[in-house]
Amino acid sequence: MIKVDNLHRHFGAFRAVDGASLEIATGSITGLVGPNGAGKTTLFNVIAGALEPTSGTVTMDGEDITGLPPHELFHKGLLRTFQIAHEFHSMTCRENLMMVPGGQSGETLWNTWVGRKRIAEEERALRAKADEVLEFLTIEHLADHPAGAISGGQKKLLELGRTMMVDAKIVFLDEVGAGVNRTLLNTIADTIVRLNKERDYTFCVIEHDMDFIGRICDPVIVMAEGKKLAEGTLDEIKANDAVIEAYLGTGLKNKDQVAQA
Repeated sequence: MIKVDNLHRHFGAFRAVDGASLEIATGSITGLVGPNGAGKTTLFNVIAGALEPTSGTVTMDGEDITGLPPHELFHKGLLRTFQIAHEFHSMTCRENLMMVPGGQSGETLWNTWVGRKRIAEEERALRAKADEVLEFLTIEHLADHPAGAISGGQKKLLELGRTMMVDAKIVFLDEVGAGVNRTLLNTIADTIVRLNKERDYTFCVIEHDMDFIGRICDPVIVMAEGKKLAEGTLDEIKANDAVIEAYLGTGLKNKDQVAQA
């Protein structure tokens, strides 16, 4: 679904992404791991349109999407979440979901005068869909809670819920487990797998929790120094000498340590 070819993103003399080339297969849950500073989030930002690439190309289903802004990629079905959830904190969880689909009639001033019936019908449909999504995520009890008042893990689930309010094809998840307790992390993992199997979502996941990566991701791509270093199953990655060197810089004797990194 996604092909990245010789992608660069430089910040002055610093090469955050330095010739990265990789592919994300349709229907996969691909893990993206690597030491801090490897360029993972910058790569996400370039693919998702938040940053312009210095050079290189990104294609989606064979279409060149290099440099397209996030709102255009949104309509093509490419979405992303962030390490720190970006909710509308004063709105309820249900309202956070209802505002996601674009082109709503209520967005036009004229329709608020002459199209009130259509607006009301759309809002009823959106409310029903939002409630279905909240139930799918097992957080229906939070429907009327302000989104800013729920826990960090619940906010991550809510961000996943936003992707369910539109026809997402691929979702990029940036450290979905950051600051989330183990129980909720298991719920998030189950939700990702269900979306993949039941709704044909493709995922690419940045995460430092190797247990989480091993549970849901295949393949796993390792980045280091702005480019792809290795790709394979988690077991293959853990046994890769180059990966061990990138993480620890001390060679084979630390394989047991990298397995726990």
